[in-house]
Amino acid sequence: MLASYALMSNEKEIRASHLLIKHTGSRRPSSWKQPVITRSPQEAMAIIQSHRQGITSGETTLEALATSESDCGSAQRGGDLGFFTRGQMQKAFEDAAFSLQVGELSGVVSSDSGYHLILRTG
Repeated sequence: MLASYALMSNEKEIRASHLLIKHTGSRRPSSWKQPVITRSPQEAMAIIQSHRQGITSGETTLEALATSESDCGSAQRGGDLGFFTRGQMQKAFEDAAFSLQVGELSGVVSSDSGYHLILRTG
């Protein structure tokens, strides 16, 4: 199930971390972990939903999962993307990130890159 984010924030700059799971439909189906991503969108969705359950249950953290499981280069920083402003990220990601409160975890967010879990950190 994909989350929908329409609430807009007036903030100019925020900080967030994320976990990205790519699939065969991703705009660049490769990562630091795999030269060619072969999982289907359905498999990627099942993986990210499982990761979200682990985070929300307290079994693990987004930072821990991002370090080992994220298909983004930010994995080496625990998923930390640093500070960013509007227009720097893909629209779906940006809309979701800017709608979160500090400390809040998103639902599954779909972008051209794949499926994300976003944690607003600042």
